[in-house]
Amino acid sequence: MMAQFLVIDVGNTSTKVGLVGSKGIVREVEMLTANILRSKSKLPFVKQAEGAIIASVVPHALLPLRRLLKKAGVSHPIVVSSKLDLGIGIRYPNPKSIGADRLVNAVAAAALYRTPAIVVDFGTAVTFDVISARGDYLGGVIAPGVRVLTNYLHDHTALLPHISLSEPRRAIGKSTVEAMRAGAVIGYRGLIRTILSSVKRELEGKTRKKVHIIATGGHSSLIASGIAEIEKIDPHLTLKGLALLYRRLSSKKNGWQRGK
Repeated sequence: MMAQFLVIDVGNTSTKVGLVGSKGIVREVEMLTANILRSKSKLPFVKQAEGAIIASVVPHALLPLRRLLKKAGVSHPIVVSSKLDLGIGIRYPNPKSIGADRLVNAVAAAALYRTPAIVVDFGTAVTFDVISARGDYLGGVIAPGVRVLTNYLHDHTALLPHISLSEPRRAIGKSTVEAMRAGAVIGYRGLIRTILSSVKRELEGKTRKKVHIIATGGHSSLIASGIAEIEKIDPHLTLKGLALLYRRLSSKKNGWQRGK
């Protein structure tokens, strides 16, 4: 029976932890990244794991994570970076500057979906990552996440409240909350479509092949469900990519070693 291992996706706002077994991700939990930084959280499933792999966009989260893992006996987690053998090409001037989550998404898209592809990851920032027909990472786009925009309105105005994000009932809001929700969801879809149109046109001009678009991340189900150009919503894409990388790297003896 294959040993279980942890896949850890550290974002600016939240961190996803998955336990992977022979049949894929068997359990998953989302926790606040701030609690990891303050050492106020325990890692779930860690006692059931024989190893771990981390993709982090928060560099100072790595030390507390390593400590938590080491306490449970996982002393050498894999930390994703462009220096590893990722199984994809990277056609980018400064690979070190690419976020680990973006590399992992490219790995997952190239392995699990058809290329050329664009991955739209709806997080604190929304990222667009472009994978060539050959499976090479080409670059992408970074824009503010939808929650950043709504929080900004609240923080910089006297009367606009915090709002929950959900599908607006109508485009013409009949209250402040309805108006903000329509602006956030409908307006944000417009931003996504415009960026996708430009990136897709540029990529198709180079490849002459159909570009496939995959969405992932916290608000992907809400926002992407109203965008016809997006073919697939895969909320677990990053964790799936981490699982693929763990198996690849540990099989090459570049992975973790469990402490005694």
